[in-house]
Amino acid sequence: MTYSIQWVRSLIFVVHMYCAMAFIGVLFFIPVICSRRAAIFACRLYCWWVQWTAGWMIGLKCEVRGTPPNDEVLVAAKHQSFLDVIMIYGALPTGKFIMKKILMYAPVLGQFGLRVGCIPVERGKRGMAIKKMVADVATGRALPGQLIIYPQGTRIAPGVNAKYKVGAGILYTELGQDCIPVAVNVGMFWPKRGIYRTPGTAVIEFLPRIRAGMELTAFTAKLEEVIETRSNELMREAGFTAFEK
Repeated sequence: MTYSIQWVRSLIFVVHMYCAMAFIGVLFFIPVICSRRAAIFACRLYCWWVQWTAGWMIGLKCEVRGTPPNDEVLVAAKHQSFLDVIMIYGALPTGKFIMKKILMYAPVLGQFGLRVGCIPVERGKRGMAIKKMVADVATGRALPGQLIIYPQGTRIAPGVNAKYKVGAGILYTELGQDCIPVAVNVGMFWPKRGIYRTPGTAVIEFLPRIRAGMELTAFTAKLEEVIETRSNELMREAGFTAFEK
């Protein structure tokens, strides 16, 4: 298949993906206002739809390895593109994210995020958000589910080295919950930016849980080691070799 044909297929897929988001958002908007369960169902339906259509529209298969957790845990994942967001959320029963506060005011999207339990934070004020989250868990105000966080704080291209930030470790120690690391290779096929999508098999893998109780520095080091090691293995398995020294 030529590059130009795949680029056109990718463009059609991207347009269709956002049209599907709008359609599902409007279709479920009223039920979502009344029910968190409806919001979770609608979001997981969208995740399933994107993964299914990616397979036959652009030749990109999606594979989930390991065992997604069902209990209340911290899910700390490598973040390479929007696809790992879709795959991880779609694999969890009640996933929720820390989201930028400005997204609360986005039509449809903001309401869905709040209803599934996402936690809005202002840019640069994550410390305050962490304190509020811990207090909400302690008082029972936080909605139950698996809190998904990205320890590097942003999308990182395959092969690029970036240190893990302290936020994941603070949440781990303050919440007192187990942590499930997640390795990915999705950035090889679905880039951080741009239209082109590469055919292949995008993989996310839920790794063995890290039990609650580790010291902050030790936890952060272990988390980085297990996620980076396995993510690099998944990328090598898919043929990637351009790693930074």
